[in-house]
Parts: sequence; C-alpha cells; structure tokens
Amino acid sequence: MNYNFNEIEAKWQKYWAENQTFKASNSSDKPKYYVLDMFPYPSGAGLHVGHPLGYIASDIYARYKRHKGFNVLHPQGYDSFGLPAEQYAIQTGQHPAITTKDNIARYREQLDKIGFSFDWSREVRTSNPEYYKWTQWIFIQLFESWYDLEADKSRPVSELQEIFSAEGNTRIKAACDDDVEDFSADAWNKFSSEEKQRILLKYRLTYLAETEVNWCPQLGTVLANDEIVNGVSERGGYPVIRKKMTQWSMRISAFAERLLKGLENIDWTESLKESQRNWIGKSVGAHVDFKIQGTDHKVGVFTTRPDTIFGVTFMTLAPEHELVKEITTDAQKEEVEAYIEATAKRSERERMADVKTISGAFTGAYAEHPFTKEPVPIWIGDYVLAGYGTGAVMAVPCGDQRDYDFAKHFEIPIKDIFENADISEEAHSGKEGTVIANSDFLNGLEYKEALLKAILKLEEIGAGYGKTNYRLRDAVFSRQRYWGEPFPVYYVDGLPQMIDLEHLPLHLPEVEKYLPTETGEPPLGNATDWAWDTAANKVVSNDKIDDETVFPLELNTMPGWAGSSWYLFRYMDAGNNEVFASEAALDYWENVDLYIGGSEHATGHLLYSRFWTKFLKDRGHLNVEEPFKKLINQGMILGTSAFVYRLEGENKFVSKSLIDGKSVQPIHAPVAFVNSSDELDVEAFKNWRPEFKDAEFITEEGGAYVVGREVEKMSKSKYNVVNPDDICEDFGADTLRMYEMFLGPIDQAKPWNTAGITGVHSFLKKLWKLYIKNDQFEVSEEKASADSLKTLQKTIKKVTEDIENFSFNTSVSTFMICVNELNAQKCNSREVLEPLAVLIAPYAPHIAEELWSKLGHSESISTASYPEFEEKFLVESTKNYPISFNGKMRFTMELPMDMSKDEIEKTVMADERTQKQLDGRTPKKVIVVPGKIVNIVG
Repeated sequence: MNYNFNEIEAKWQKYWAENQTFKASNSSDKPKYYVLDMFPYPSGAGLHVGHPLGYIASDIYARYKRHKGFNVLHPQGYDSFGLPAEQYAIQTGQHPAITTKDNIARYREQLDKIGFSFDWSREVRTSNPEYYKWTQWIFIQLFESWYDLEADKSRPVSELQEIFSAEGNTRIKAACDDDVEDFSADAWNKFSSEEKQRILLKYRLTYLAETEVNWCPQLGTVLANDEIVNGVSERGGYPVIRKKMTQWSMRISAFAERLLKGLENIDWTESLKESQRNWIGKSVGAHVDFKIQGTDHKVGVFTTRPDTIFGVTFMTLAPEHELVKEITTDAQKEEVEAYIEATAKRSERERMADVKTISGAFTGAYAEHPFTKEPVPIWIGDYVLAGYGTGAVMAVPCGDQRDYDFAKHFEIPIKDIFENADISEEAHSGKEGTVIANSDFLNGLEYKEALLKAILKLEEIGAGYGKTNYRLRDAVFSRQRYWGEPFPVYYVDGLPQMIDLEHLPLHLPEVEKYLPTETGEPPLGNATDWAWDTAANKVVSNDKIDDETVFPLELNTMPGWAGSSWYLFRYMDAGNNEVFASEAALDYWENVDLYIGGSEHATGHLLYSRFWTKFLKDRGHLNVEEPFKKLINQGMILGTSAFVYRLEGENKFVSKSLIDGKSVQPIHAPVAFVNSSDELDVEAFKNWRPEFKDAEFITEEGGAYVVGREVEKMSKSKYNVVNPDDICEDFGADTLRMYEMFLGPIDQAKPWNTAGITGVHSFLKKLWKLYIKNDQFEVSEEKASADSLKTLQKTIKKVTEDIENFSFNTSVSTFMICVNELNAQKCNSREVLEPLAVLIAPYAPHIAEELWSKLGHSESISTASYPEFEEKFLVESTKNYPISFNGKMRFTMELPMDMSKDEIEKTVMADERTQKQLDGRTPKKVIVVPGKIVNIVG
C-alpha cells in the first residue's frame, strides 16, 4: 500500500474547504489565540518557494494551538491596492481590478495546494469597496481629531472648538503646525467659517500641508522612503527628485513618545525594537532662535548640545528650507539655485548615507549669535534635511565631525571650546569628562552642568528653551496614483470637507487613462464623473461643478499602508456592514497574539499600524494599545543561481572550469535548464532567447557545459525561482512544508537546494510504512513496548519545546529520529502511532489526516487533543552498572535502580564473573555508588 501523496492531499484540501474545518467562532468557552501573517501583495508572478516560509511557520503554530484546546483565528487576505497593478494597467490598458483579481486567483490556488489552515470565510481585500469604506471612515475619524498633549491622547475636534470658543488657544497644549498664531476666545468667535476651518486644519491629526516629497516623474507619483533604493525607484529603477507638493499628512509625530514606551510591553526581538527606537529617534536638548541680520526672520534650530553654543562658527540650512530663497543675496542667487536643483535629484536616504561627499553653498546672509551678537554665516548643505528637526543646524565644527569636515572643505573658521582637546585632525565629539572653555559663563563647567546652564540662559534672554525632539516625522499620506483608496473628501473654496459615513464607500471611478493628466494632475483627474453633489449626496459629472451644490473631489489616493494599518481588526468581523468590527468581536479577539512577517516592515508598516491602533483606542473604537503582542521576522529563503560565462565581445560561452583567466561576462541562466550535476541543457538555453540561438559553447571533455553557482536572493530577474507547485506535484505539500522548516532556524536566511528535499520525502514514506502491515493499513491493539513508549514520550517532549520556542527545524530532525527508532523497534501499536499522527499533524497535515481517518476517526485530526507528555516513561527503572576491578571495567550488570547499596554489593559479589575475576582472593573493599559504578579493590 503506497503513499499516494497527490491523491491524499487533494482529498483533504477538498474536505477542509467543504467542511470549513478551520472556521473560527467569535464566541467560545475555549481560550482565544490569534495567529496572523503579514498581508501578501498578490503579484502576477505568483508564489515562489521563499514566500510560504512564514505562512508554514504560522500554520504549524495555529494547528498546534487548536490541538492544545484554543479557539484559533488564522485568517488570510490580500493587500490588493498598489503600484505594480497600476503600472501594468498603464502598459496594457487592462484595469488594475482585473489584474488584481487574476493574481489573487493564482495566489489562492497556490496557497490551497500547500494546505494552510486559513479561515477563508474572513478573507479581506483592501481594494474591495466593502473594505475601503472603513479605511475611509478611519481617515474621517483622524480628520475629526486633535492631539491633547496634556492628556496624552486624541480627542474630538468638536471639543477643541468648544475650548477655542471659551478661552482661545493660548493655554491649550496641542500637537499642531509650527505657524499657529495665538488668538483669544473673542477673536475665535469673530472668525469667519473659512478662517476657523483653516485654523482647525493646523490641529487635525490628518491635515493638508505643503511638504517635501520623493517625486518620481516616470511613475508620476510620490514614493515613500522605503520605495527608493540607491536614489531610484524600487519599481522600475527610475530617478527620484525632492519636490514640494500639497499633500495629506498624518500627525504620527504626536504619538512618538507613546510609540517609544509601548515597545517595552510587547514581545518583539530586541533588534526590531531598536529599529523602531532609531526611527522614532528621541533626543533631549534645546531649541535656539538665531536672528537673521537685516531681516525680521529667525532661524530656529534644535541641538542636543546647547553647551557648545559658543563654538558656533556658521549655520547650515537644508537646501529646501523655506527661508533660503528669502535670505539669499543677489550675488549668491545663481550658485544657490544651481545647488538646490542638484540636491533635488538625491533622496533623503541617499543624502543621509553619503558621509564622504561634502557639498554646499553660501547664501550671503548672516545670523546673529544669541550671546556674542557676532555675525554667523549661513550656508546650505545637503547633509541637513528639511524634515528633520527644524531643517537647520548651528554648526559647531570643533564638536561635530560633519560640521568639522564642512568647515575644513570651505575654509570656515573652527573655534576650540574644549579644555585639553586636540581638534587638529578631527572634531572632539565626546561628552563625559569634557570641560567647556572660551565660552563666557560656561567656562570650566562639565557637559551636564554646562548644558543645563546654557538652556537657563537661553530662556532668560528669550532666545530658546529646553526641548525633547523626535526624528519621527509626520507621514505623507497622498499618492498620485489611480489604484488606491479614494479620499472621502471634496473641496469648498479650496477647503476640505468630509463625506458623511452613510454615503460611504466613495467608489474608485473609471478612467480612460491611468497616467497623470496632461496638466500634471493625478490619474483621477482623467475621470469624467468625479464631483460631489452635496444635495444628492452622490458622485456626479465634473461638468456640474459650477452648480451651487457640486464640488470637486480629491484627486490623490491613499498610500498602500492605509489598508494594511488596520486589517487585523477587520478579520475579527469581516462581514460586518454596520461597523468595521463589532464591539463583541473586538473584545473577544483583542489583538494579534502571534504575527509573522518579513523584517523589511520593521519601521513603516509596523509603526503606522501601532499609530492607528493607539488612535482608535483613544477614540473609544478599540480596547487595546498595541496591535501585535508577539512578532517574529522570518528569514529569507535564498536561491541558488546558475551562471553561464560569455567571452567578452563574442557570442561564445565557456564552461566554468575552462575559464582559466579568460575575460568573461557572467550571465544568469534559468535554473530549470540545469541538472543536479550543474550541467546546462544547452539546447534549451539556446532556444530561450533569440540572441543565444547561434551561440557557440566550449564544453568539458565529455561534452557537458558546467555552470557556475551562487547563492543570492530568489528573484524572477535572477532566473533562480523555484515554483512551489512543482515541488507539491513531485514530492507533495507535506514534504514542502517540512523541508522549508528543516532548512534552518525560522529567523535566519538559508539557501534552497531542491536536491535536499528527497530526504524529507523519504522520511514521510517511512512514517507511512509504520502504519502498514502485510501491505495493508493495520495497527496493533496490543500494548506498546517500553522502548516504543519511551521513543514517543521523548518525541512529545522535544517537539513541544521546539514549537513553543519556534525551533521548527529541530522538530523535523526529532521526527526523523523517532520514526527511525520506531521502525527499528518494529512498532505497530495504536498506543504509539495514534498520538504520533496528532504530533506530526501541524507539520504534515495531509498525511496526518489520512492516517487519522484510517485509524477509525470520523472527525478531522485538527479536533484531536495534543498528546500529553508523561515523565514516567522516561524514568529509567534499571541501570547498566560498569563493574570494575582496581579501576578497570571488566563487564556490566543490569540492576534495578531502586536496589540498595548492600543489595548491589551482594548481587555483584555473587555473580560468577566476579568470582572468576577474584580467583579465590578476598577483596580489600567494595566501592558502590548507587546509580553509577561498582569498583572492587583487590
């Protein structure tokens, strides 16, 4: 009776789907457990074997928790808005919805073949109007909220208006724009409706502002920092420039301290927490205002070292700083404008990383030192970023290396303000033990004392104050794309108004073209019906905008992270049309117990999701502060690429061992054309691409062309992708699941090697044979041997410990040892084989279901209780004692563990082998250590 894995797997996948085996209930007497994978984006390429790694790990844990008696929620869905589908639409004219639907169908087919225990009844797609209705609703809640710094929470804007009406804004502590002016209650009450709206926009948690963005002209959209690699767009490799645009932004900076403190209460890796801490970037120091000579302007800077203020010899502004154009002199204008244009072509990430290139331009303007009143030249330099701090720095070259290098490069004076510090070759950046000199009232003070005194003096003269600063900036929330969530926003006299919830969702309109309009508007500018009729509360033709009740709608769409910031809560009650999730469902599931996904989301997605969760908690829509209790980043499965070697300037390829100093160009070859001996199918390669059709191949003596091998990221562009469908077809999904776990620790990168999969497949065949007798499925009802029970129990103990520690690779090894031992013991007992099937079910669910069914059970194995570990089976009842004579072991004796010292001596001395060794002599003494040794000294 053979192990027919294809038939078995198809059978049980059909059974699970028809019976909704893994459908979770929103009410249960069992304890709840919520396991979630990071939202997949369904690409046209489908899955390769690297993609399911995290899903397999989460599925093992979800299945394990079901066996342990938990009500498990393990859902899946699709992050289905995004740039790739839109780019495909631009190239082909096919609507992104069609592309996305086809890609999802392909993903679903592949996921089902691997046998995941997902509750598909809760599937969500961010591009479905039923879903993005609630993303739009959350956006409106953010618009209708402000952040109270005293209460440290979000509050309704209606309450802010009441405060303004009663006492103005002079006493309120709120997160708001920097340019908010003071006003009294009387003034507020006399403001026009438009004036009030403009002021409130400066306080709202989502607001319109002119900001510096990463603009990609070829893609026609703004890109997030993590969508840019080496100064070009990750998708397409197009140039990216810095540009000012009016954008929707999210006031995430108001939550910086809470986001920082919240890390202390969640079970994430320290490296992941550190990534978030660095991104939030808390620093304590002072805000200092420098007056600009000859103007009414001031330049504000944030510094962590106000104690070094007497060392300031110049200031540097970000090239994008709003004051640059105002203060630049006519003589410097041409140079400054050229520098700004050049800088706009470099991304912020590139500028931050490039510490070697020194560049800048002098504005011709001077600031006034707040204490000495001396003129301080104002420069611009791309090492200063507009969005970090105030976009300006007071440069102290003797105490900061980048300022030092800048000063040396442009021959700006460097003033030494440290006692006994050598700054002839580099800046002195140390703090502890540093004594200040040449600094008036700070002379002779050490760092901490000088810092506090400097802040007090700045506050005395009104030139600054102590401040805590964060690197975390407000998040740009607009994208100039078509395929994204429409904003539920229309404009009256240029001011944003929200569409009422009862009229949501605002559906994405049809457009003829997916490119920006000829006048540079986003793609939604191509829509003919994209105006809001406030009387009819519906979308109408743009031609009606001149009517009194018809107004233009927002042309930007939301970014990809909008839908992925809250999807975990929608899974709790996915079909609810009245609210994003019911109070009962939210109270029951609370938040995610285990979240598994890639480390590339260490900052962006995870910070945004944490921000939205805290906001929704503040406004009473959630009862949790954090979305994800425990988080594991899975490592990457790497591909083993194949390379052919083309001689430079010729259409001729040389086998790897024959290169011998020749000048060659390595070219990726599809791994499908290479056998296990690294030999290339030359004809397949020639027919692959037209330019290789007539190529010549210099081969080894036997006629084989041997490729080179290299481990690198698995990618379509490297032709090293392995399709999981092929593995499932040839070896089975259970083999794929166990092999991916067997490759190494879940959190580490590891290379894929298809050749190694046969070992795991052979193991599953051995497992199957344990249950077969005389070529029939048959297990014995007789009691298992002590050895077999011991094997089972030590397997239960080790595998359980491994699952709890997410050490899935060592579990697979343990199963292999177990099956080998049971085979050697010729074990066929139900007492062992039934619990073994349950034990392996999380890893290899299809074979486990089949064995469970053949063992006589009518329900799915997923309903079976997890085997209990019983210590007694591992307790040894006998001991194999080494019997030594004068310290030399001569033979062994199996004796009961509970035998007393006297009984051991008596039994050993009576043994004929002992008497033979003594040969009639009387020993001087007999040393007995119970449980260890017996030594007869003669």
